[in-house]
Amino acid sequence: MPSFDVVSRLDFQEIDNAIGNATREILNRYDFKGSDTSIERKENEVTVITDDELKLNQVHDLIVTHFVRRKVDPLTLNKKSMEKAGGNKVRQLYNLIEGIEQSIAKQITADVKSSKIKVQVKINGNELRVDGKKKDDLQSVMQMIEDSNISIPIQFVNFRD
Repeated sequence: MPSFDVVSRLDFQEIDNAIGNATREILNRYDFKGSDTSIERKENEVTVITDDELKLNQVHDLIVTHFVRRKVDPLTLNKKSMEKAGGNKVRQLYNLIEGIEQSIAKQITADVKSSKIKVQVKINGNELRVDGKKKDDLQSVMQMIEDSNISIPIQFVNFRD
């Protein structure tokens, strides 16, 4: 019986490469000359510390640009609130979203069931397993999930015939 998994996984190597490229660009840009701007990742959290909000917005744009260049979906970045850091600096925290939350998994399951395609969807922790008798049904489910506006990046893995 054909099946596939719907997952939301992060490629931390590509994320680190994107952050490193953004850091190098900050060091070379004239508008950041003399500023003390840093970007660092610890586990599933990215921290940006810079001089003011204008530079913070520019750093955010740089991070998103480099994520796209490295083929990391910028939807993985969940922006938290900006806060003051010591010495007239501002700090921005981002959470990196990994895995499919229960509410989103239930929404995907309900959408697939309402489409009347003959497949079964099972929630396995933070992943979904889709089983069906025909490959065409599975491919139409994949297309339907891609077309629906889900606020997280998703991948289809483990396709079995």
